[in-house]
Amino acid sequence: MKTILVVDDEPRTREGIRKTLEIWSSGHHEIITSSSAVEALDWLSSYKAQLIITDIRMPEISGLELIEQLGDSPHHPSVIVISGHAEFDYAQRALRYGVVEYLLKPIDKKKLIAAVELALKRNNDFDQIEQMKRLVDAKLIETAQEDRLYSEPIKEAIQYLDQHLHEPVSLRDLSLVLHMNSSYLSVLFKEQTGLTFSNYLTRKRIQRAKELLAGTRLSIAEISEQVGYQTSKYFVKVFKSSENTSPAKYRRQVIDNIGEKIQ
Repeated sequence: MKTILVVDDEPRTREGIRKTLEIWSSGHHEIITSSSAVEALDWLSSYKAQLIITDIRMPEISGLELIEQLGDSPHHPSVIVISGHAEFDYAQRALRYGVVEYLLKPIDKKKLIAAVELALKRNNDFDQIEQMKRLVDAKLIETAQEDRLYSEPIKEAIQYLDQHLHEPVSLRDLSLVLHMNSSYLSVLFKEQTGLTFSNYLTRKRIQRAKELLAGTRLSIAEISEQVGYQTSKYFVKVFKSSENTSPAKYRRQVIDNIGEKIQ
């Protein structure tokens, strides 16, 4: 359930928006109201909203100042601004902060609902992009995109590693499989992929672990085994070093962000 926060110091406008959105959402969204930006910021310090609908002119803190203060938030909500006047300067500033829509009072209900639907869609799109960033290792993607330029031994090395992530593979093991000198293989691997053998293998294992954490019910110990770590304790240590969080917390965060249960 997504949360929409309505911020307006005029009770009639605030309640009108709330009632319109409650009828539109049919219980699928939580509609919260605040009578000031100060009250809204206090609420936002403990809770999260996916969309904020705020008046421009309010006492103490204006709607624009509210948006500015939200700029540093890691979960920046979509914003719709409402105003009693067609103030060009305000509109310009609002658009610079990524405001989805600028609505004039008295508010047309159809325009309000259309703006809300657009804002929530943009919020979903942003969440999906952020989610992909959490799931995918950009350096591995870059490495994969350049594989056509690799020599045959490095292509074979990458293919072998991808197929044997669940096994304890060392550079010496790989050099024996490819019938190459291990020192030469190490230099060639780094030269062509931009990653050392150990760094590539670790990134690949963590990437696979993230996929399993997000998409399966496997336990941490089972995932540890599937990505080639002999003990779950060492796997957790490596994962924390790479992602700045534990595998269990990562799984919870991913599931919370996409709003779905693990299949």
